[in-house]
Amino acid sequence: MDIRLDGKTALITGGSDGLGLAMGLKFAESGGNVILLARNKDRLEKAADLISNSVKGTQVRVEIISADVTDSEQISQAWKISKERFNQIDILVNNAGAHASGPFLEITDEMWQTDLDLKLFAAIRFSRLAMPEMISRKWGRIINVLSVAGKAPGASSAPTSVSRAAGMALTKVLSAEGGPDNVLVNALLVGLIRSGQHERRHKKNAPDKSFQEYISPIVKTLPLGRMGEAEEFANLACFLSSEAGSYITGCAINVDGGRSPVV
Repeated sequence: MDIRLDGKTALITGGSDGLGLAMGLKFAESGGNVILLARNKDRLEKAADLISNSVKGTQVRVEIISADVTDSEQISQAWKISKERFNQIDILVNNAGAHASGPFLEITDEMWQTDLDLKLFAAIRFSRLAMPEMISRKWGRIINVLSVAGKAPGASSAPTSVSRAAGMALTKVLSAEGGPDNVLVNALLVGLIRSGQHERRHKKNAPDKSFQEYISPIVKTLPLGRMGEAEEFANLACFLSSEAGSYITGCAINVDGGRSPVV
């Protein structure tokens, strides 16, 4: 199956590495223009160079925007810049987020608010900007990148599991409202997939171990018996963003190697 995004433009938050970078690569290689948004400008520039080199000789454009998605004013400004550089945004990927968890009684109001601003309100604010134009064109795709903890939360999984569960509810609401105008909204739920976030956590928590040693206890619990690759996640995101996924909306799809006990 030849999945193409020719003529489409995608805005990907959390786009400087890991899943965001992998989706940017896949979208660009499928003919789509890409805007990568994240806080770290140096990482963004490296990511953009990597993608640009992969599509050299084509008409695909790659742009970057440095912004903090927990700040509503920076979101509005980032959207304005995106529209100045491209006439329209066809695909929005709400991917920004970092794992946060701990015992419920130790989570402060500030920690709750920080997590909600990063994972839930950023998606709300970007979707609120994107949907009117998508509806007017009768075409749009929104993908919310969540976590399997949103479906199957365990002890000490908050605040992430709660924010991600809210993200699933948001996905369903937007899919119902966008459906009549061909604006399709889905969620992809991450399990254990190789990313910069995992690598940074490894260096912080277990620098004396190899990455494989560090991750091995979790890998052993996975039915597929291995860690997922960011490219595998990006393949599904690209499919859902294309015409090939034109009858799929309102779904929360696990991309987790069978890790989640909930379908």
